[in-house]
Amino acid sequence: MNSKLKTYSSALLLLLLAFFSFLMLRITLQYIPINLDVAFLRIKQDYINIIPWRIAFFTHVFTSMFALLAGFTQFSKYILKNHKKTHRNIGKLYVFVILFLTGPSGFIMAIYANGGYTSKIGFLFLDILWIYFTAKAFRLALKKDFKNHENYMYRSYALTLSAITLRAWKYILVFLFQPAPMDVYRLVAWLGFIPNLLLIEFLIWKKLLK
Repeated sequence: MNSKLKTYSSALLLLLLAFFSFLMLRITLQYIPINLDVAFLRIKQDYINIIPWRIAFFTHVFTSMFALLAGFTQFSKYILKNHKKTHRNIGKLYVFVILFLTGPSGFIMAIYANGGYTSKIGFLFLDILWIYFTAKAFRLALKKDFKNHENYMYRSYALTLSAITLRAWKYILVFLFQPAPMDVYRLVAWLGFIPNLLLIEFLIWKKLLK
């Protein structure tokens, strides 16, 4: 029974990830071809002519999907066991995207985040941890310390999923409490990733107990 429950739970999580990844893809496609007055950019018109910010925004939007979709392969026990080369290659792509594209661009976007210093600090903290966990996971893989490599990849991907959980919290807060827009930004800047980290730390701790 426990085995079946675990299988069903994994399948459900995979379906949820696929569904929310599809929603993220739809958001991304709104910016193709390059459009400066659509979706999120409508509230960032004060920054759209700041070239570093504009480059960072489109870099972040168009590369973050690669990091998100990596979860479909990097945590598959089947692929890890039977297609190790695929696992390594996609893992290297995931690391490259975060360390050199999505992470640095996210840092620039955090500096210009809505909601004042509360939001800016939250997003900067998220970005720094994301880059650190990813780089640490890669270094551990090179050292063949695969147990700790796996744990740091879990942490890294938990922060990757903040792209989804941030938006989920935004919808929940607006639906339940209808706060002012800037208050929403201040809250989701932290809610988008702190619960993710707490959950993954609990799961890692639970796994270590076994």
